[in-house]
Amino acid sequence: MSAEPRPPRLRMRIVFGDIGMMGPGKAELLERIDRTGSIAAAGREMNMSYKRAWTLIETLNAMFRQPVVESARGGPGVGGAHLTETGRAVLRHYRAFEAAARQAGAAEIAAIQRLTRDIPDGE
Repeated sequence: MSAEPRPPRLRMRIVFGDIGMMGPGKAELLERIDRTGSIAAAGREMNMSYKRAWTLIETLNAMFRQPVVESARGGPGVGGAHLTETGRAVLRHYRAFEAAARQAGAAEIAAIQRLTRDIPDGE
């Protein structure tokens, strides 16, 4: 008995020239920081090192006119991180862009999927 085939996924990355890019991984990191209040915890949830998570946040903060994440040093109950208004706006616009692209391209994606080969057991 094989599992139900997974539907196609659309993974959008917006490249802003030499400034940087915004994609699904950075969006997910922002969402997890917003939920957990911690860059370290958000990174752990994504199986990402603390250094990698911090590097991505530094990149995002440098891309925009205002920081997307602000953090305070310290241990539990003292430190933490939160999205700024700019961060919330970037995340909201990125997710809206993804949804619009998914909706606009649904028929074309379905047409392409109909042309794909059936692969047993996802191999």
